[in-house]
Amino acid sequence: MPLPYKVEIINPSQKETLMSEFYSSSLYERKALIHGTCIKMFSDSHSFKDMWEDNFEQLPDWIRPHARLFSICNGNGTARMKVRYEPISKTVIIENCDYYGYVKSIALALVADFLEDFTSEHRRYSVHGSFVDAGGRGLAIIGPSGSGKTTLTYGLLLDKRYNFVTDDWFFVRFANNDTLIYSSEKNSYIRGNLSENWPQYASRLADTQKDEKDRAVIDVKRLLGGDRIRTDSTLEATVILTRDKSQEPFTEMSGKDALAYLVKNDFCNPHQLVRTRKKMEKRRRFYSEFLGRAPVYLLNTIESPKESLERIKKLSGC
Repeated sequence: MPLPYKVEIINPSQKETLMSEFYSSSLYERKALIHGTCIKMFSDSHSFKDMWEDNFEQLPDWIRPHARLFSICNGNGTARMKVRYEPISKTVIIENCDYYGYVKSIALALVADFLEDFTSEHRRYSVHGSFVDAGGRGLAIIGPSGSGKTTLTYGLLLDKRYNFVTDDWFFVRFANNDTLIYSSEKNSYIRGNLSENWPQYASRLADTQKDEKDRAVIDVKRLLGGDRIRTDSTLEATVILTRDKSQEPFTEMSGKDALAYLVKNDFCNPHQLVRTRKKMEKRRRFYSEFLGRAPVYLLNTIESPKESLERIKKLSGC
């Protein structure tokens, strides 16, 4: 499903003009800590402010932000959503967005763009995917929108051998022969119909306050238990999702074939803010190394969620 917006890159002068137009003292201002990066959100939406606070670890106002995000309603409810990004100051301006999921994903994309530009001996990268831990090592699940990533993640988490790291986005650091994985969010923004596939969650989601898109920020400690939440892990294997009736349900992939699949599918991340040739080449080099460090499998989610889940559980070490 295509996004309802395209990112327009603007220059500092255009950013200053827009900020002078949109900024006012009546905006909610909150700072979030996302993998060591401070992202400051400005919004005229009380519900977005509440979800932002529930979604991310918050920071005090005196911490200087690395990047800024404005989410402003600038119409009568029928105006088209716009996203404009000024990459020098890392400022993104979102107009007329009625879906918190886009605000959250654009904030994570801001962090990803900042980390790509930040020079460090311990460079960090980002992946639009989920990660489930099992005893300190775990499984990355990456797939195009609608391929079943969230469904399979929470299916795995019904088994108490598995621990939650993230269901949407994670950060990566290469260390010697290990690939270190870090979570991105304090709590998760998920579909309200999660229990349709996994009824075991129904009672735990019964009193969840859903938004107009039938989604909610859930307390993952309450959903799964505080002892099953992890902020980091180490990569054991990667499962890439597809949905294609002409292919086998489950096969091992070479790193080369997996990279070709991700490149063809825009790295399974529609929320990239900058798509210059230089940036895309950085991402291609990262994924080439990432996919070469652990076994990779292609899971074709044409079967039932339960059947797909059983295939994942058979992976050695996971």
